[in-house]
Amino acid sequence: MKRRTFTVATAAVAVLGLSATTALSQELNIVSWGGSYQDAQSKAIFQPVAEKMGITVKEDSYGGISDVRLQVQAGAVTIDIFDTGSGGGARGGAEGILEPLDYTMIDVSNFVPGTYQDHCVGTITFSTVFAYNTETYSDPANAPKTWADFWDVEKFPGTRSMRSKFWGSLEPALMADGVPMDQVYKVLDSEEGIERAINKIRELKPHIAVWWKSGAQHAQMMKDGEVDMTTGWNGRFDVAIKDGAKAAYSYDGATLDYDCFGIPKGAPNKDLAMKFLAEASKASYQANMPQYITYGPTNRDAYDLGVIDPETATRLPSHPDNAANQLVIDNAWYAKWEQHASQLYQDMLTE
Repeated sequence: MKRRTFTVATAAVAVLGLSATTALSQELNIVSWGGSYQDAQSKAIFQPVAEKMGITVKEDSYGGISDVRLQVQAGAVTIDIFDTGSGGGARGGAEGILEPLDYTMIDVSNFVPGTYQDHCVGTITFSTVFAYNTETYSDPANAPKTWADFWDVEKFPGTRSMRSKFWGSLEPALMADGVPMDQVYKVLDSEEGIERAINKIRELKPHIAVWWKSGAQHAQMMKDGEVDMTTGWNGRFDVAIKDGAKAAYSYDGATLDYDCFGIPKGAPNKDLAMKFLAEASKASYQANMPQYITYGPTNRDAYDLGVIDPETATRLPSHPDNAANQLVIDNAWYAKWEQHASQLYQDMLTE
């Protein structure tokens, strides 16, 4: 059973310079995003790897790379391994707050190209899509299918929701504004292009009922019928649909990205954490994830083990038929423009 005895409160105590419990040598503290995603990780990866290695893994949810940064800067690190988006891994590596990973131990020889970094190794692929309420838009032939439809409040009246952070939000805005998918990052590679995307989101702002902050939140909104359309992550929507949400989505024009595991600089059990990542990166564990949530493996060998049934495979983001219709997230663009774009996005939200 999953153990959640390591808490953000513990981390906060450490950051404040107060005493924090030192992890045992055969015990790892792992943090991730909570909700159905972490439940899947716990069942498919965290606890099976712990059992294989004969160690104890304690889990908790956290607030993102900023929590890691605070602990490292305070010199009071209690996290051993964390899950973050590819951009968080890139930022953390550039800032020097993450340990370099030992790829003589971690085998990435058959990973999906581009799904691992010096300081963060990919664990799943996911897609940012938009889901719509199938009761609000009940005719499948005339349901919203494109980002232009998501923005078209006359043809598709109803409430919308978008992410409170700019990550993954500007690309759909430009596609809705008529920019071809293969030209999106070329247009975004300028202040004018970023402002164009922000302005497109500003047009839709009066119809945004909620600016979501977590995957659990946007999935629950669709399950509750709180909004008619929302951006979000495919796996979260699949869980909500399985639980009864009247919702659907498409991969057309979606953005393809990945989450990865990193180790904070100064992690109390760095060596054990490295061994854990070497084991967790094996195809056998990644092949288990789609049994619980429909995110695709980064280790392509996972498709060859006979664990992922063919019907499920066709619904995964990294399946060739789905990947062909998506825009792959460009982390180089985010490294260059994140600070500028994030500030403009937040200014737009608060104006």
